[in-house]
Amino acid sequence: MSSKRELTILFAPLCYVGEMMSSVGIGEVLRNAGHRCVYAVTGDWRSRLESMGFEVRLKGQLTDTEPVADSADDNVKIALDAGLLDDKTPLEKAIDCNNFNMQLLFDEEVNTEPYLKAIIADLRPDLIITDHLIALPSIVTSGIPWIFSWSSNPLGLDTGFADPSLPPSMLGLPTNSSEEKIQKYRQLINDGKRELWFKYRDRLTASGCPEVKDFLLWTPSPFANIYITPLELDYTDVRPLPDTFHGFDYYKRSGDQELAFELPAKLANRSGKLVYLSLGSMGGGNVALMKRLVAILAKSRHRFIVSKGVKHNEYELSANMWGERTVPQLRVLPMCDAVVTHGGNNTVTETMYFGKPMVIMPLFADQYDNAQRVMEKGFGLRVDAWKCSEEELLQSIDSVLKNTVMAEKCAKASLRIQTERRIEKLVDLVHSLVKL
Repeated sequence: MSSKRELTILFAPLCYVGEMMSSVGIGEVLRNAGHRCVYAVTGDWRSRLESMGFEVRLKGQLTDTEPVADSADDNVKIALDAGLLDDKTPLEKAIDCNNFNMQLLFDEEVNTEPYLKAIIADLRPDLIITDHLIALPSIVTSGIPWIFSWSSNPLGLDTGFADPSLPPSMLGLPTNSSEEKIQKYRQLINDGKRELWFKYRDRLTASGCPEVKDFLLWTPSPFANIYITPLELDYTDVRPLPDTFHGFDYYKRSGDQELAFELPAKLANRSGKLVYLSLGSMGGGNVALMKRLVAILAKSRHRFIVSKGVKHNEYELSANMWGERTVPQLRVLPMCDAVVTHGGNNTVTETMYFGKPMVIMPLFADQYDNAQRVMEKGFGLRVDAWKCSEEELLQSIDSVLKNTVMAEKCAKASLRIQTERRIEKLVDLVHSLVKL
């Protein structure tokens, strides 16, 4: 649906790969509808966004001589330093993630809020879309209509709105967990972030923001809130959300579809099913883990395309594999028979779009919830990347490749997603919030 006039839409995402790529997917939809999309980001994302044809405003100062850090390298270093890629329990990871998010993002907010406030004042956008794990006072108090975008697994929306029978997020607990187990883990999660959270709440209130619900980091928008998950994986069968919340099957980017990709001869000349292995922009930074998985998959009769990650030079692939630091995922997925993944939300939704079964090896945060939900709904299997035996991993891959019922479910979901194109309703939603 085209607009009667061009709207100026400001995107203020968290400058990490998952949030950025989701925001790019949304931006492409709105730009195609005739709107001006501007991104408020740190300097490490400027050239990439400008190469996609988007306007950029910097949340910080950058001189022509100042070196621009590689965002992927920085993200991996931060994750490694925070222990997010270590072999720990989901509960330990959840507490680490919460404290990591609060401390790091609070510091970022202090440093970048003045810039974001100035960008808003100068640009005076018609609408702001923020994909951030914390509330940003410059947006919440701007007086401009704004959309809260949630690019993680929607179980993370549970804290504010859900039926208390749903388990807390980031743990990968079954949705039918006992009430006793749910309350026990919810208390452990809240206790783990109690001290930092109260400081955060007080600072938000002092900035003029509405008070957040207990132990929640984000503030839902009174205008509209959007999130990404296929209907087949959503939790609305367990708990409804308010009318201001709108789910979409995917924010699938078109960018790397424009890149030419042919199956390398090394793999084209081999027999076996074709499997895509990706632990995301951060997971590949754990070289020991990547070496472990490569050693196991070397014994598979199948072929593998591997997204090696930022430390691609620190390990070698086996004869039945081909890979590079990054591969054009949206070109690779259609040609694969199955996907072995960390379970990041963008990868899960894009894999569902193309109807491929998954073996998910979650590393941290909402990846555990995606893995559990995919398994519960019959679209794949969940495997522990650190503790699985050679036999378990190889059999899991063989299992999803041979499972005809799973293949039919994946194909049916893919057909619905591609036919309904629910993402196009985002344009109507935006138009409903702004006078045209």
